[in-house]
Amino acid sequence: MAVAALSLIVSNGLSIGGLPPFYKPLREDFVASGAIAAAHAETFIANSANITFLLSGVFSLVGGWLALRFPLKAVMTAGCILLGSGLILHSAGESVALIYAARALMGSSLGFIGVAPCVVLVSRWFDKGRGTALGITLVGTSLGGALIPLIASPLIENFGWRKAMLALSLLVWLVLLPAVLLLVREPSENTAGAEALQLDGISWPAALRKPIFWALAACSALVFYPIFATSQQFILYLQTPKIGVSAETAAFAQSALFAISIGGKFLAGFASDRFGSVRVMTFCAFLLFAASLVLFDLSAATALYFLLPFALGYGGTFVLIQRLASDLFGRADAGRILGTITLIEVIGAAIGGKITGYLADLHGGDYTVAFYGVTVAAAGAFIAALAVIILYKKQEMGAAKANGDPE
Repeated sequence: MAVAALSLIVSNGLSIGGLPPFYKPLREDFVASGAIAAAHAETFIANSANITFLLSGVFSLVGGWLALRFPLKAVMTAGCILLGSGLILHSAGESVALIYAARALMGSSLGFIGVAPCVVLVSRWFDKGRGTALGITLVGTSLGGALIPLIASPLIENFGWRKAMLALSLLVWLVLLPAVLLLVREPSENTAGAEALQLDGISWPAALRKPIFWALAACSALVFYPIFATSQQFILYLQTPKIGVSAETAAFAQSALFAISIGGKFLAGFASDRFGSVRVMTFCAFLLFAASLVLFDLSAATALYFLLPFALGYGGTFVLIQRLASDLFGRADAGRILGTITLIEVIGAAIGGKITGYLADLHGGDYTVAFYGVTVAAAGAFIAALAVIILYKKQEMGAAKANGDPE
């Protein structure tokens, strides 16, 4: 579990959550050099992030398939190499094509070293207390998003964004890769392996035939629209003239978003073991929506009223979507099922990032209207979560009747 958490701190921190402090100097550098036009700068930033997210989803499905056929250590090692190489290429990139290629490598790495393989690894080890174990593990994504900006910002200020990114790549080569090679083990590698490999659940094709799968998938896509837009572009919104926050304060807010979500992830995982993952996820989706209403009157003074509940809801939904993939469909084919959910959720994230960037460009760099989409998507996520509850209750009633339970 410790290696899985470390994997998420480094991989998500360096490819997603920790990159926004690089966006403004990257954007200014490319506009000044003529590599991009100023009128399309926000779209360039959004496209870069979208490439990472989309390919993380595609390769999560690939990684899920590989996890059934190869040791997770080998899969995760490949992810480390892809991530480290992507960071090096990004630090040296002087054209849009090279930046996009670097983000493609970083996105593909997440299919092998990101959320899906780490959830599969932890789920294979834990039965009782799985929610708490996943909550602790997935805190790694928030820790990465909270810590990397705090490390990156002074490095960027003192050495420039290129050298800062190159320096951060050492976290992959000198920390994460050795940890994966030395410490990753699976249940089949110890004496309890024979018992541990008897995993419950249905197949991937059977899961795809269930309406509850598509309700969960819709909820995932709609949840990740606001999560992605906020985690990637809110830092730019805060620095617009309307809000007027400094780059340093915006970076602190970015870190706070991920730091607060740590509590949401841990609390949601803990609560799901006691109150049920479906109920807790629905509450977290509601919290996400309620927080997004603040965006209709956002200012520097009200930003915290948005960030605090949004981060808690973000952390909770993030953990519980991953848990529900195994709770609803079992662990036998969890890699492919979770990989498919991940692909769908990143499509929602990519759509959110693209719309947000387009609307910001359309309004001269002002994100006010662009972030109204966050509220709309959060409302849809809450409705989809209610649909999951309804279908889950029907599924439970059907199982009870099949077992002869009068209830």
